[in-house]
Amino acid sequence: MIGRFLTGSMVVLLSGCSSVSYYSQLAGGQWHLLRAREPVAEIIADPSRPQLLREQLAQSQKARTFASQHLRLPDNQSYRLYADIGRPYVVWNVFATQEFSLSPENHCFPIAGCVAYRGYYNQGAARGEAALLRQQGMDVSIGGVEAYSTLGWFNDPIMSSMMNWGDERVATLIFHELAHQRFYVKGDTEFNESFATFVEQEGTRQWRASRGLAPLSNVTVKQRDQFIQLILDTRERLEALYAQPLAADAMRKAKAAEFEHLRSRYRQMRDTQWSGDKRYDAWINQPMNNARLLPFGLYDQWVPAFAALFRQEGGDWVGFYRAVQALGGLALQERRTRLRQLMNEHQGMEAQMIFDATRHK
Repeated sequence: MIGRFLTGSMVVLLSGCSSVSYYSQLAGGQWHLLRAREPVAEIIADPSRPQLLREQLAQSQKARTFASQHLRLPDNQSYRLYADIGRPYVVWNVFATQEFSLSPENHCFPIAGCVAYRGYYNQGAARGEAALLRQQGMDVSIGGVEAYSTLGWFNDPIMSSMMNWGDERVATLIFHELAHQRFYVKGDTEFNESFATFVEQEGTRQWRASRGLAPLSNVTVKQRDQFIQLILDTRERLEALYAQPLAADAMRKAKAAEFEHLRSRYRQMRDTQWSGDKRYDAWINQPMNNARLLPFGLYDQWVPAFAALFRQEGGDWVGFYRAVQALGGLALQERRTRLRQLMNEHQGMEAQMIFDATRHK
């Protein structure tokens, strides 16, 4: 679902920020969140609390237990607490790039390393930062975040912002955020988010199967994958464009043409392959820039590689995490070379499966 790309994980660390004001809002926001936490078990047992909330939290705890017992994710107090934050998102992430670049403006912290966004607990502050960056001629995008991981530094709560999309969405967020606690490579956002996204997707598949539910619709999954690939293809086309020695005006026109090409390809795919399904129309019809494409590269780039690694480990979660840790221990370029090899293996296996299915029809 497109909501996945408007959300994600932000690591909040309380030191090393580039300005006193930014440091203060991070510290204050995290402190208020910690103070708002309540044990989920107490809320469920309290008949004075809203019945829907109690039911939602009861379901969340089943997913939380599944995460540790079956997905081998950390077994601690994270997501066994609840915080009502009174707003639709816990933070708003500001992504920015240069006008003719798809490289994010990174922000570095002592423990988390460099991440590709800045997070704000106040939407107005995020908009203010975005306005300043636009004045500098940068491409900017703001994305609301439903949940984030503190990498085990605190017991992260289920937040009211996580409850808006139903029980399964809460489960997927728990799986994703606990994956960050399970393993994290300092300074490699693409690796960390792709790893957590794979754990989220495979974990959700297994979570549904454990409850006797059918897999997610093949149509839904196929459309999601096709849409992601469409965006990734556009990123590649833009990267090739920005490498050309064009004058700024010519580059600007060519950039706008690429975004129109993206919209045209989307509409053709929607109308000829999706029977007119408009689930991504709202996203595709908004003003487009480089920064809006960043989450796709960050959260999805290496997901197929982790899928191939999971298959290599025979679907064993402990073995998979061990292999991920070994992969994360490689030097950056060596790690990316290995990830590309895994991507090729994944593509080869998918091609073989399609061939086998066609041959046996």
